[in-house]
Amino acid sequence: MTSFWIPLGLSLKVAGWATLFACVLGIGIAYALSRWQSRWCDLLDSILTLPMVLPPTVIGYYLLVLLGRRSAVGQWLSSMGIELIFTWQGAVIAATVVAFPMILKAARAAFEDVDPRLEDAASVLGLRPLAIFFRVSLPLAARGIMAGVLLAFARALGEFGATLMIAGSIPGRTQTMSIAIYEAVQAGEDQQALVLVAIISITCVLVLWSTRALSPRHVRRKRGMQ
Repeated sequence: MTSFWIPLGLSLKVAGWATLFACVLGIGIAYALSRWQSRWCDLLDSILTLPMVLPPTVIGYYLLVLLGRRSAVGQWLSSMGIELIFTWQGAVIAATVVAFPMILKAARAAFEDVDPRLEDAASVLGLRPLAIFFRVSLPLAARGIMAGVLLAFARALGEFGATLMIAGSIPGRTQTMSIAIYEAVQAGEDQQALVLVAIISITCVLVLWSTRALSPRHVRRKRGMQ
């Protein structure tokens, strides 16, 4: 049973950190895009959401080129004693990249659904932009953002291709659940693969169910009428 819990614990750690980083970046950028009136806004949004459609191996390749020892960034990190390739921290970066668009899309839609008159009223009352964000915009968009956070966590939990390319498959160190399933199938360990598949499938079902419950009320009501 120990072999089941090690990749599960590593996957939860990687997905948790990746979701946190994606959340911090995604919410801030989503708010800026929702309030930025420019013809370049949609182009930037398309670039930022590329990980949703790019093959995971392509994302992994980009990360290897960016963070590898031959790159400027990789050499700078190496000079500081930081190694990301074939580490669980590298897996976190890969999972963050693929999970980021989930939060970005959900958060931007949630912020755009906030009535701008409420923000204008807060501004008239003397609140500064940062206070308006934390006291008005963010609370009103919280349900939609939380749905995106859950989807991002599920996406990070199931990440395989980019993680395998940048972090490898080192048992106990970088072998997440998805990679462990692949390795188990390749080794003919069907029982272990079945248990891991069942765990990750149940987790994803629970996440999707929670996302449905967190969707905006008017959207759920409209779906129910159809």
